[in-house]
Amino acid sequence: MLNLLVLTILFSTPLILAAMGGYTSERGGVINIGLEGMMLMAACVGALAAAHYGPVGQMIAGVVAATVLSFVHWLATQVYHIDHVISGMAINAVAAGGTNFLYLKLSDPAHGSGLPHLPISVFCVAGIVVPFLLWFYSRQTRGGLRLMAVGSDPDKARLMGIQPIRVRLFGLLATGILTGIAGVELVAYTGVFTDNMTSGRGYIALAALILGGWRPLPTFMACVVFGFFSALRLQLQGTPLFGAQLPSQLWAALPYLVTIIALAGLLGRNRTPAGLGKP
Repeated sequence: MLNLLVLTILFSTPLILAAMGGYTSERGGVINIGLEGMMLMAACVGALAAAHYGPVGQMIAGVVAATVLSFVHWLATQVYHIDHVISGMAINAVAAGGTNFLYLKLSDPAHGSGLPHLPISVFCVAGIVVPFLLWFYSRQTRGGLRLMAVGSDPDKARLMGIQPIRVRLFGLLATGILTGIAGVELVAYTGVFTDNMTSGRGYIALAALILGGWRPLPTFMACVVFGFFSALRLQLQGTPLFGAQLPSQLWAALPYLVTIIALAGLLGRNRTPAGLGKP
């Protein structure tokens, strides 16, 4: 049970950080399915930097890489008015191909594994604290109330003197920071970067955000549930269930099956921010 608890925390942390990154963009009205690509790019660039600049350099490089992609998403959707979903998919596609190319070309085989990193506990603490900070920020600060107002109705927010494009810029910069930390945490946990190592975690984080009704604390709980099933999959894989030996592929698909079932069960019940996707 203790091992299951530890694994749940470890698997939940990148989901929580990525979901909170999705919160700061989507609660401001910007649809963001590019969380997966931002995490993946942060993991790749962070791994490359860790071999030469240590744990701090890894963190800075990973956060900067994700923030650049997040800024590109803001530029595409808010300045050039490209469809939000298309922009997010483009970010994911660029990250999927770009990280593979970058790591093959720039990585040093001598530092292939055991990369230096910050203590895992630092990431776990961040995963617990950030949702509560965002909850407080959204309800008790001027910036948070502006973010909520823009995401609810950007036209009325303009009448109140709020500039949605500016509010969304800061929201997406926060998205870059949080997804960057999430990506770096993946490399810190495994000690090495591998192709497509995010394995859909960005999409699961987005699903948790939807299940949480675009609220920080319910989203946090949804991420913990998904993390629990990922940990359960690792604990039970290879163990006979009711006398039958289930294939490893079925256990590997468990977290994604839970995500689909949860989304199907709550589809249409959560209130989407009214300004989501609006200019």
